[in-house]
Parts: sequence; C-alpha cells; structure tokens
Amino acid sequence: MNYKLNIQDAHNQKTSLMQAVKKMLPLMQEEKKNIIIGFIAIIINSALNLIGPIMVGIAIDKYVLTKNYLGILLFSGILLILYLGGFGTSYLQTKVMGTVGQNVLFNLRNAIFIKLQELPVAFFNQNKVGDLISRINNDTDKLNQFFSQSLMQFIGNVFIIIGAGIFILAINIRLGVVSLLPAAFLLIVTQVLSGWIKRKNFTSLQTTGGMSAEIQESLNNFKVIVAFNRRDYFRDRFSEVNRKNFKANVSSGIANNIFTPIYSFASNIAQLIVLAYGIYLIINGNFTVGLLISYLAYISRFYDPLRQMASLWSSFQLALASWDRVSEILALQSDMEVLTDGKAEKTNSILTFNNVFFHYPDGKEVLKDITFDLEKGKTYALVGPTGGGKTTTASLMARLYDPTKGKVLLDGRDIRSYTTAERTKKIGFILQEPFLFSGTVKENLLYGNEKYKTFSNEQMMQILKESGLDGLLKRFENGLDTQVSGAGDSLSLGQRQLIAFIRAVLRNPELLILDEATANIDTVTEKLLEEILTKLPKETTRVIIAHRLNTIENADEIFFVNSGEITRAGSLKHAMSMLLEEKRAS
Repeated sequence: MNYKLNIQDAHNQKTSLMQAVKKMLPLMQEEKKNIIIGFIAIIINSALNLIGPIMVGIAIDKYVLTKNYLGILLFSGILLILYLGGFGTSYLQTKVMGTVGQNVLFNLRNAIFIKLQELPVAFFNQNKVGDLISRINNDTDKLNQFFSQSLMQFIGNVFIIIGAGIFILAINIRLGVVSLLPAAFLLIVTQVLSGWIKRKNFTSLQTTGGMSAEIQESLNNFKVIVAFNRRDYFRDRFSEVNRKNFKANVSSGIANNIFTPIYSFASNIAQLIVLAYGIYLIINGNFTVGLLISYLAYISRFYDPLRQMASLWSSFQLALASWDRVSEILALQSDMEVLTDGKAEKTNSILTFNNVFFHYPDGKEVLKDITFDLEKGKTYALVGPTGGGKTTTASLMARLYDPTKGKVLLDGRDIRSYTTAERTKKIGFILQEPFLFSGTVKENLLYGNEKYKTFSNEQMMQILKESGLDGLLKRFENGLDTQVSGAGDSLSLGQRQLIAFIRAVLRNPELLILDEATANIDTVTEKLLEEILTKLPKETTRVIIAHRLNTIENADEIFFVNSGEITRAGSLKHAMSMLLEEKRAS
C-alpha cells in the first residue's frame, strides 16, 4: 500500500471551515462546558459593547447640549459599569478559550501520535521524519492558536457586526444602506481571495515541513558529511530549502495581510459617507448631533471588527491548511489488519512461505513466488549479494510488511491472524541498525517486555546470569545503570547491538531473526554470543543473515537469496560458489 503523504497544492483541498470544525468535534467533547461558558461570555460582551454608542448619543442630545451635568454623571456611571462588565466578560472568554485551545492541542497531538503508532513500517519508509515532526508540532500549534484566539474572537466580531448593522439601519435606514455599501464590496473581495490565501499558507507549511526534514536528515548523517568533507553539499541543500521556505513565507505573509489595507480603506470610505450625509441631514433638521456621533461609533463598531476579521480570516485559512496536513495522517488506515480467521494447521514448521510475492510501492518485484518451510529448533542462514532481498525476507517473517501475494504462516497459522502482542512474543528480531531510547541499559533491555517490567536490578542480574547474558554487561561501565542518550549515540554501534541482542534473547522467542546482528562486534564477543544462542530452548528457530562465514558455517540449512528467488544452497561451500558466480555475472 502506498502511504506517501501528499505534497499537492492546496488548490485541491476542499475542506471548509465548518467541515474542519465538525471533524474536530470529537477532540472537543470534554470541552463542551468551557465552550458554552465562552460562548455566553461572548454574547454578553458583544451586547455591552453595542449599548455604549447609543447611550453616548442620547447623553449628548439630552444632557450635554442642555448642560445637565447630573444627567451626564449618571450616564457616565452607567457607561463605566458597562465597560467594566465588558472587561470582565472579555477576560473570562480569553481564559476559558485559552484552556480549550491547549486541551484540543493535547488531544490532537495524542490522536496523531496514536495514529502513527498504528501505521506500518512502510509508512515511515515512504515519508520523511522531519515533515512528520512539523505536522505534529507546527501544524497542530496553528490549530491551537485558531481555537484559543481566533475562533471566539471571530464569533464575537460576528455578533458585534450584526448588532452594529441592526443599530445602523434602525437609526436611519437610508443612511444605513449607503454606509453599508462598502461592506458588500468587501464580501466579494474576500470570496475571491480566500482560496488564494489558503494555497499560499499550505505551500508555506509544506516548505516548513520540507526544511525540517532536510535539517533532520543532514544532522543524522553529519558524520558522513564530515568524513567526506562535503559541508558544502550540506550548505547548498539547506540554502535551497531555506530559500524556498523564505519565498513561500514571504508570499503567505503578503497574502495574510492583504485584507487589512482593503478593509481599512472601505471603513474610511464608509465614515466619509456617514459624515457627509449626516451633516446634510442635520442641516435639514432630520438628524441630531448626538445621533451622528452614535452613528459614527456604530460604523466603527461595524468596520473595525471587519478589519480584525481580515487578519482572522487569514488565520482561518492557515488553520485550514494545517488541518488538511494533520487530517491526512488521521485519515490513514493500516492495511495490516488482524484477520479474524486464525485456524492453525498441524505442522512441524515454525514458519512457512506459500507462493509469496513482494514489491515495495512503485518498485520492482523483490520476491517472486517464494515457497519454503523453516522447521522448529533449526538454524537457517540467508546469504546473497547486497540488495538481493535478504532483509526484505526477514521483514516478511516478522510481519513488518505483508506479501503483495501469497501467504506467510507462523506456527501453522496465517501470520496476519496474530495480534501484535502475540506475534512479537513469538518472534524476536535484531535489526542491522538497532535503535535505543534515552534512559538506562536496563530500561532498554526491558522495552516491550512486560514479564520483567517490575524486576529490581538484582532480580534482573539473576535472570541474565541464568541466560548466560551477564558477561555481556561487562562491556558497559555501570552495568544496568549505564546511561543511554541520543537514541544510543552515546554508545558504540557494537554496544548498541549487544543491548538489542540481549533484549531479543530475554523474550525467549520461538523464532529469532538476526540481521547482521554481529557485524559490529569483535570476534571474542561474537563467540560469546554464539554460545548464548546454543543455550536458547531447543525449540527456538534461528534465522541468521550474515556476511561472515564463521557466523553461518554451523547453520542446518542455507538459503541463497537473489533476484527475487530463494534457493536452497545446501552446504556452505555450495552457497559460496553461488555467491562467486553471482559476482562474476554482475
């Protein structure tokens, strides 16, 4: 299955604001109470802000022009109470929605991370880690800003605009219609430019993800860059992605701010219209000075929120672009489901390949119609040229991938019918490049091993001693308490492989796969590991991928893997002759 995340232009993204909010509702289920409180606070705040201008107009006409100072003080007191109420409700909505935003961010990042854990290895092979990190950190943060700041501010502005519009039309309908004409122009401009703004924001987010991926890849391989003295190559590649990100950010910045001058111009035109027409009405005795001042205040109440919504609208377009990238991950479904039919056949084989075909997405066939059995308790070796398909075969054995055709049986039962916990209990896999987590050696040894999770250091040492593994800990300065940092980079590759080896053996798997597990270990330690392997239960089947002849010379059977075929090679001598023939042919 192709799990490659799209890098298409946002022009093809059709998610609307309401669709995005609707899809995010499950993430807000626990926030219903806070959202309702915030919504009520917005309504009250909007109402308090709308009452002020008409009261000012009445006060001017009734008390200021007549020099009734008591009335002026009374209205001033009422206005002060209204403004204090507006301040309180504004603070309440900010506090409540800030909490909502953080909780939604927490839930969203959890949902993404859980989804990533459900996806197969193929997904991570097809997508850059840096871009995934950008989606989890940067894109979700844009959504957090949307919920904690923009959403309620937008709703509040909508209420104020509607309320101000009602007052404008109610005070004088002819003046109101004329003063609202610029708003119709703004509506058309907004509709025309919204898609363009979203596309610019989507491109900006994509280039940010690409830059993150480039930095992550370059830093991970910095030793190689230094060894080959190719810092110039690093600089050139970074400069290119940085330049693209710069251009995209400049374009999105222009797009996000383009509404502000347009909306300001429309507001100024509306105020000029009101001022000119209002003075004309006053001269003809159809209007009062107080109502004109109120009217100008309502025009400001109407157009100022529109100006704010211009920038908020850009924020919404950015949030929608972020949601498109985030929802792309959430919408993915793993094709490696667990089958319900788990009928087992009676067999003496721990693993069976039945007419297995496999190819990577958009790639050529790696394995073609492969059939073989691995009997319980035997040791098998996979040999062949680099790129011949050895690691792919081992990955299919451990169900890191599923065959594109055919079937793999584990202990007489379709491997797809095992749950992940059941399968990993039966199969141990030591990879070519073992990965460790920051922590101690003990924590890494017990990763995924519930059996010894609560054991103390003394109990663990006893277990290791019984398994013949305690001698390997002498390679670590502080034994089980040796600190592992930087995903294992604080240790040599040989030490990391030792930890991966012990971790796998401690599980007592029925099938143990070693993919170049001793490639970076000295010969003395390698001999010790071979002795430990002999102490495994006699039912344990071992599959060894190695280039060292001494590693595979004691194998019960050797398979030659190359060009999509797996051939029984018989003896070590025969396998070596097949390798030599392959090298001559290539």
